[in-house]
Amino acid sequence: MTFGVLALAVVTLGACSAGEEASQQGRPRPESDATALGLGEGRSSQSDADTVVTKIPHSQWRRIVAAGMSRRGCPLTRRDLRRVEVNHHRFDGTVGRGTLVVHRDVARSVADIFTRLYEAEFPIRKMRPVESYGGDANASLADDNTSAYNCRRADQINAPAMKSPHANGRAIDINPRENPWRDLRCNCWFPTAETAPREPGQGVILKGGLVWRLFTRRGWVWQNIDVPDYMHFDTGYPSGPYREPDGVNR
Repeated sequence: MTFGVLALAVVTLGACSAGEEASQQGRPRPESDATALGLGEGRSSQSDADTVVTKIPHSQWRRIVAAGMSRRGCPLTRRDLRRVEVNHHRFDGTVGRGTLVVHRDVARSVADIFTRLYEAEFPIRKMRPVESYGGDANASLADDNTSAYNCRRADQINAPAMKSPHANGRAIDINPRENPWRDLRCNCWFPTAETAPREPGQGVILKGGLVWRLFTRRGWVWQNIDVPDYMHFDTGYPSGPYREPDGVNR
């Protein structure tokens, strides 16, 4: 692949433990899909989605570099990226905590969208940064992982890194097993052909549906490629600075 009203308030995250936070909020903190929470200044939604945007912690950046996702020829540095943490409904009805790494200029848009998806109880299997898979995009997709930023390795790249929406942190792949793409290199559907027919179902993205509406009203493009790529949204190709359209209803 080349890919209600919401107010985001600026907050300073406290140094209290996850258990203390849960006690203060009067509800248990969901099990985390992330290996570490980003601490520092961020934005948190006034929603049970508990959406927070932070800078990339040094520890996470070291993992990104170790996975080969930041190297010579990749367009972004740690300063360009943001970490979006948000609760999400899983397919089994439980609530998990997920993380997306995105360009800082789309962070608010992504936070808004995934907060609305949580409020609508749209299911997401899991949401982990791709360095959790050693930078392997195919492994992430096969695991039905929703992800964003990845300056992909040479054998998995579909566009020059400087132009690539994923390498620029302005693309998101959602529920890949429910929303596969057609890979012409193998003339096959990946990660599975079983869900290639577009029929309503759990976690499925359809034109005119909730996910499609939330992204497109903010200027994102679905399937921005010449083959079917049902999981993929980006802000345009070649990737460039993003500005959310005026009049978006939060």
